[in-house]
Amino acid sequence: MKHLVAAPFLLLAGLVPAAPVRPAVEVEEEVYTYANANNGAGPMWCSGSTTLVRVGDELFATGLETVADAQPLNNCRWVLFRRGTAGWERVHVDDGRTREPSPLAVFQDGRVFVSANPTLGTEPEPNGGPARPDVLQFAAGDPLKKPLALVPVWQGSPPFAEHSYRSFAADGGAGELMLFQNIGYTHAEWTFRDRDGSWSAQGRLTWPWGGEYDKPGPIRICYPNVALRDRAVHFFGVSDILEPYQEWRDFKRELTGRQWDYDFRRLFYTWTPDITREAFGGWVEIASRDKTGGWLSPGDLWLAPDGNVHLLWSERAIDERLRPKFFPEARQSHALNYAVVRRGGIVRRRTLVESTEDRPGLVGSAGRFHVTPDHRLFVVCHVAGADADGERVAENRIMEILPDGSTGAAARLPLKRPFTSYFTATVRGGSPPSWTLEMLGQQSGAANTISYARVRLQTEP
Repeated sequence: MKHLVAAPFLLLAGLVPAAPVRPAVEVEEEVYTYANANNGAGPMWCSGSTTLVRVGDELFATGLETVADAQPLNNCRWVLFRRGTAGWERVHVDDGRTREPSPLAVFQDGRVFVSANPTLGTEPEPNGGPARPDVLQFAAGDPLKKPLALVPVWQGSPPFAEHSYRSFAADGGAGELMLFQNIGYTHAEWTFRDRDGSWSAQGRLTWPWGGEYDKPGPIRICYPNVALRDRAVHFFGVSDILEPYQEWRDFKRELTGRQWDYDFRRLFYTWTPDITREAFGGWVEIASRDKTGGWLSPGDLWLAPDGNVHLLWSERAIDERLRPKFFPEARQSHALNYAVVRRGGIVRRRTLVESTEDRPGLVGSAGRFHVTPDHRLFVVCHVAGADADGERVAENRIMEILPDGSTGAAARLPLKRPFTSYFTATVRGGSPPSWTLEMLGQQSGAANTISYARVRLQTEP
């Protein structure tokens, strides 16, 4: 296997052509199976964080296990897995109850962290109830040892519950952690743990205001991608509120019979250059499909060495159920989109994969970034549909984002089954940049199964 030897700054400047990658699958295997908990969550529900981390030769994952005799909503427990020489092994099983999966973070000194949200009381309430967020610390070299409870400190006494929508991020080199947890529809509480082991800063992130809605109010933000580096924090998430337009809400209620329907139509970003010293800046709306009832989903965020913030998301233009009555001229499209933000302003935007009504093609989804040790940036995604030759396609691909914002040729990941939803060992969780892509999630045709794949990104000069 050969890798580039050119200096990274030359590659970033675009002065040396980057060799294309040839993905080689080294491992593809099942990790665990699960039963549907019927509580509105599932193993992939914490989509903005990750449940897979790497430190040295050690690989860890958290899983979600349904408790057979427990009632929703808090009818699950988390499990910590390690991949050893004999494959995946369970090294810790939570003895409490929870609703949501538990994200992971890691420091490169060997500390592994699980974000938990156990319900209070010995007998969980059937429909949820109060919870107590915690962060548990394991040693990568001895994960069977009883974990240390780090007990996050918050501003005041927030009323935490089973719906946490929490986000967990790490600066793996500096040894610092960032934890967000939503409170209702108004704001997120946040707390920061510094390299000295102190929860030394806390605060509230207040949601953007929806003044244009029929009933103005805060726009709750969920499933965010969060990055922490040198105490700068970047936050990129999607609106998640009840349908804000009464006419549309009434129309959809007639179609579905449901009294509720949620809006995932607006993407917002905010940041602070130092979480211990400066408040978050104003909200920046990255994309919106609010006028045509579309759908948006954040994919990933990467904070580059030059300070640029790279964003990735999936986008559907319209809700076709609403089109005939409310916006008959609108056209459908499906896109995997990319943007670059610097100091709170969008400096680049482009579509990576697109299918439209006029030019149907491949639909890109489940986009994730992958970063190599020399700071090359790749996009991994799932594509499905018909290619230019009319052949049906359903596979994972990887393409490089080049320094000028263009993309290199896409390469297929030669997996037996493509991943349709997955986490990676992301740098946002503290894992190091790598020439190995590691994926954990759901594969096509494997219901109620969480699988793992390790893909070596080989290069040619």
